[in-house]
Parts: sequence; C-alpha cells; structure tokens
Amino acid sequence: MGSEFEPRELPVRGHYVSDSTGLGKTWLACALAQYACRQGHSALYLRVPRLAEELRILHGAGSFRRWLQQLAKVDVLVLDDWGTGAIDAATRADLLEIVDDRSAQRATIITHQLPIEHWHAWLGDPTVADAILDRLMQHCRRFTLDGESRRTGRNAGVANKSNKTTQEAKS
Repeated sequence: MGSEFEPRELPVRGHYVSDSTGLGKTWLACALAQYACRQGHSALYLRVPRLAEELRILHGAGSFRRWLQQLAKVDVLVLDDWGTGAIDAATRADLLEIVDDRSAQRATIITHQLPIEHWHAWLGDPTVADAILDRLMQHCRRFTLDGESRRTGRNAGVANKSNKTTQEAKS
C-alpha cells in the first residue's frame, strides 16, 4: 500500500483508493469506515454517480443547506466511484461545497479508477477542479491496489475448475 496506515489519523485525513475494477477499492473504503465506526466515529457511504440526482432532489426540496451542515459533521465520508460518470455544473459546485466543508476537519475517502491527473477534465472547470484538488490533497494518504480483478479472478477460477471437472468426467 505504499506507506503504513495509521488508524488514529482516519477521522481527519483524506484517503484515496485507486486502481482497476474489481480489486477491492469499495471493500477497503467500507472497511476503513467500519473501523472508524467501531472507534466511536460516524460514517456515511455515497456513490458519486447517484449523488447528482440526490443533490437535485435536496435543492428542489430546499433542504440542501441543512443536509450539507449534517454532512460536514460526519467523521468519515466515503465517496465511491469518483469520476465514473459525467458531471454537470451544479453537481461540480456542490462537490466543491462538500469538500470545502470537510477539508482538514473530517476524513473523506474517495475510491476511483480515474487517474488524479485526469480529474480536471472530469470535473470540467479548471478553477473548481483546482479548488477541489487543493482541498483534497492537503492531508491525504493514497492506497493503490494492484493485481487481478477479484470478481473475474474468482469466477474464472470457478469456471476453469468446472470445465476441468466436466472434461475429467467425459474421459
């Protein structure tokens, strides 16, 4: 993982878990959030691709500010699948508000496949992208996972074993 993980820094440091599909990014992020909960901290899991719709509903209901204040009090926020779908200007502005409220105060764990150097293009506005990245990178620890997909690797192993058993039965 690069450097040693220090559990006591979890409630205030950002963590970024990256690499290919199926390597356990979401599992690791949720395990870190669960660890924080066991230490008496609060945690919340949000999938970024679904967040835009939830934010539109909150704005429409007039409850965005109240939700943002509550979110700022959550000790560990997991933002899963960062950068996997298109993002509009309103969501981009809301993400800046979320990140700004948490910056150097609370932990934000981001899982992503998109290399950080491509985040500016995904966010679509260089000024907002600079602001978000500046706040996120102040106190961060990066975890990069390597290896074969846990999903396809496990399924491929089961399929190969099944094929071998079928071939042996025919012999």
